[in-house]
Order: sequence, then structure tokens, then C-alpha cells
Amino acid sequence: MKTLLLLLLFCRVSSTAKHSLKFYFTASSGVPNLPEFMILVQVDDIWVGYCDGSNKIYEPRQDWMKKILDDNPQIWKWQTEQCFQILPPLFKIWMNSLIQLFNHSEGSGLHILQTIEGCEWDETTGEVTGFSWYGYDGEDLIELDLKTLTWTALRPEAEIIKQKWDEDTLRIKDDVEFLTQIYPEWLKLILKYGNSSLLRTDVPSVSLLQKTPSSPVSCHATGFYPDRALMFWRKDGEEIHEGVEHGEILLNHDGSFQMNVDLDISSVSPEDWRRYDCVFHLSGVEDDIITKLDETQIRTNWVEESSNQTSIIISAVVVVVVVFAAAAGFMVHRKKQDQKAPPDSEEVLSSLRD
Repeated sequence: MKTLLLLLLFCRVSSTAKHSLKFYFTASSGVPNLPEFMILVQVDDIWVGYCDGSNKIYEPRQDWMKKILDDNPQIWKWQTEQCFQILPPLFKIWMNSLIQLFNHSEGSGLHILQTIEGCEWDETTGEVTGFSWYGYDGEDLIELDLKTLTWTALRPEAEIIKQKWDEDTLRIKDDVEFLTQIYPEWLKLILKYGNSSLLRTDVPSVSLLQKTPSSPVSCHATGFYPDRALMFWRKDGEEIHEGVEHGEILLNHDGSFQMNVDLDISSVSPEDWRRYDCVFHLSGVEDDIITKLDETQIRTNWVEESSNQTSIIISAVVVVVVVFAAAAGFMVHRKKQDQKAPPDSEEVLSSLRD
């Protein structure tokens, strides 16, 4: 599955008014624990469908996506036919052709053929942009140019593929219809059913974090949605880049996102801290979240570790005190018991003689 994560590198980030529908087709050869053919469907960076063509599995990944298929059985029928019957043998032919083209031995080694196609729709302008891209073994191969209605070879070996596919004008016509008409219609339908999830906007909580007093201060935002967000440090109201390190936007378990941007404060004097602030901007939200660089607001592991060490020391002292108290109590108890102990047999005989 690590190979599939490479697909995410080709995701396009859109503005708030833009929505996207993307199909990720993957054919593999010799890859263990990976179906020979599968499709992942994504809308606005949310996974909405999965199809395993090798094992005949089709799964909508959202409740409202299942509702769409229930209400539109023709879409379900078409997609399952494509995934189970039509595309697997076609991709296998392409895979074998590529193995021969690149002089790879058939049946040996691991090979991946990836395709990403879909569309973007600008809700404000109505503009539709389609795209179709192919990659082989992790490198770009060929893509469709919708302006010239020809294929563009992205590496020298793909020139022979370009020539052959350019001659197939019927296929290009079908591709254009899907990329500019059918896919946008599906996208609008999905947005209609899934608007509560896809069109929501969640602002994050923002915190300042620091591991040790000498570590960079991390401005951390979590719980925001969608992932079209910016985060940066400013000094005197101007964005700065020196001493700043940006982290990636990561997915939380609940479907929201998190990100951070670090500021190296090693050269910042204490009196200048007030000149710095962290800005979080979420696309579609008018007001930014601005967090001042304030030492009193920093959550630091160093303080927690110190507190833990202090707690350990206190606990150790308490244990010692308890042990000594117990020992002292035991000694007092023994002394009292000794005082109350009955006389031994010699003492008893002596008193009787008297």
C-alpha cells in the first residue's frame, strides 16, 4: 500500500470555489498483498469509493455515496462493469506492453502502472478542467492535452505510445466526453448528496508547543477542514521565511486535518518576542487565527518532564518517610510489647519460692 501513497503526490490543490473528482487506477505485477487491478475514487480529497477488480469487491466509503448508488443503479452497474470486467484485462495488456517496451523480463520484478483521471469544476465560473495522466514504475509516462486533443509523451520511451494513441481519435473523443461532461455531472451529483461533509468548514484549535527551552517554537493547528489552509510566522506584521520550517498537512483519524510551522527562536531576544505572531488561514474563512509568540502560552514537554521528575522525587521522599514512620512505629510497638510480656519460667519459680 506504500506505493499507492505516491498517488497523493499528484493531487491538485484547488481554491474554495473549486471541486474535484479523481479516479486512481492501479495495475500491478509481482506486488505482494496488492490486487492486480484496483480503483480509488476521491472527491475534494475525501476517499468516497474503492474497487478491487481482482477480487470483485466494490465499496462506497461514505454513507451518502452508498445512497447515490442506490438511487442511481445505472452508475453502480457501469462502474462495477468497468472495474470487474473491462478495465482489468485492458490494463494487463498495457502492462505487458510496457514491460516489453522497457525491456523488463515478464514475470520478474515489481511493476506498477498508474492512471489518474478526472475533472475540476469551478463552482463560481462554471469552468471545467479535465485531466488524464499515466505513470509507470513511479515515473511520469504520458498525459492527454485537452487543448490539442493529442497525447504528450513525458519520457522518450513514451513517444511510440503517443503515436499509436494519437491515431485512435475515437478513444480521444470518448476521453474528452468523460473528462469534460460525464465526470463533472457525477461530481455535481456527489456534491449534492454529500454536501454536509464535503462543503463543511471547521476552524482549528491553535497552540504553541516547544520540546525544550532551546527548541524551535511550533505553531500547531489541528481539527480544521478542508485541508486548503496556509500557516506562517510574521514579524512586525510581515511574513518571514528565515528560521521557519513548514510541516506537511496531515490527516486526523476523524477526517479533519492538522499542520504546524516551526520558528527558530535561538537568535530572538526575549524583548523581541512580542514582535512575532503565527497566522493560520483557512480557505473560505474570512478571519485568520493569529497567535502571539507569548512564553506564558507555550506548552512544553520540558516543563512536563520537570514536573514528572519532581513528582518522582516527591514520591521517593514520601516512600522514605513512610518506611521510616513504619519502622519507628514498629519499634515503639515492640517496646510496648516487651514491657507487657509475661515473665519467663525462672521468674515465676523465684516468686513461688518467696
